[in-house]
Amino acid sequence: MIKIAMFDTHSYDKESFERYLNDDLSITFYETKLNPKTVELAKGHDAVCVFVNDTVNEEVINKLYEFGVKIIALRCAGYNNVDLSKAFGKIHVVHVPAYSPYAVAEHAMALLLTSIRRIHKAYIRTKDFNFSLDGLTGFNLHGKTVGVIGTGKIGRIFIDICKGFGMNVLAYDKFPNPEVPAKYVSLEELYKESDIISLHCPLTDETHHMINTKEIDQMKKGVVIINTSRGALIDSEALLEGIKSRKIGAACLDVYEEESNIFFKDYSGHIIDDEILARLISMPNVIVSSHQAFLTKEALDNIAETTIGNVRSYFENDGLCNNELCYHCGNQEQCKKQRKQKCF
Repeated sequence: MIKIAMFDTHSYDKESFERYLNDDLSITFYETKLNPKTVELAKGHDAVCVFVNDTVNEEVINKLYEFGVKIIALRCAGYNNVDLSKAFGKIHVVHVPAYSPYAVAEHAMALLLTSIRRIHKAYIRTKDFNFSLDGLTGFNLHGKTVGVIGTGKIGRIFIDICKGFGMNVLAYDKFPNPEVPAKYVSLEELYKESDIISLHCPLTDETHHMINTKEIDQMKKGVVIINTSRGALIDSEALLEGIKSRKIGAACLDVYEEESNIFFKDYSGHIIDDEILARLISMPNVIVSSHQAFLTKEALDNIAETTIGNVRSYFENDGLCNNELCYHCGNQEQCKKQRKQKCF
């Protein structure tokens, strides 16, 4: 029997994962996040399953290794919350590389359309039988220039959606893909020429706060910024100042850099201690959704199936798993060993 401890569990997680359980595998569901204070809950388990806001640092990894945990299974694509360098040689780390890129790309467009056509404001008005159109004027997407940073699976699908709206697409990626139907440019040109900027890249040391005061100064007045990737790609203080100065016309955020102790919980009726987030939400041209871009039935099913498959593959194939993140190779997602042997 393979025993998994799942952290930061919500009702939709439990429902989707339970469909893939049978006699060879069991899951202990914990609502609490994994961190140095809660890691003791993993004792007696063979694997841990974590999400985007769990803390898997050196202290946690050493404890898991001490408890005999063999594998850390991320039920997401991003892995910036896991110290892969400290896990190497101790615990194998796997992820879900492509659970549903359509879900995230479609949510990014939904946020954009909601913002620029003032749909959220109209919804609230008509609930009070206010059918005035004053203050609801938006603008067409057709003919506008969108800058897409990151042209992996999600970024490419978002580009296809934008093309369907008749938009001009500029793109930036450290590793350009000639098959992507967009014009690759430098970040500087993308910032300068784009009416809308959408982030679809991972969070690394290189991309941390890639949008800050300097970058915002290069952008068009009235630019719309979309972030459905990782919150720390944007310097939140700089974003707030850009909105207050009217340089940024609107912000559509599904992520926030200090979200770990706020998102996925109900704080209605409470005072939020995070002043920057509170001020962002209070802005009439800011839309915040609480990291829900992934949340579709299809994505949840793919996440559960792939995560359980990753764990089973590890234990049934002597530690070999196609979705392992390999620190040793330097390119975590494209292992030089081509998945023909274990990373260590």
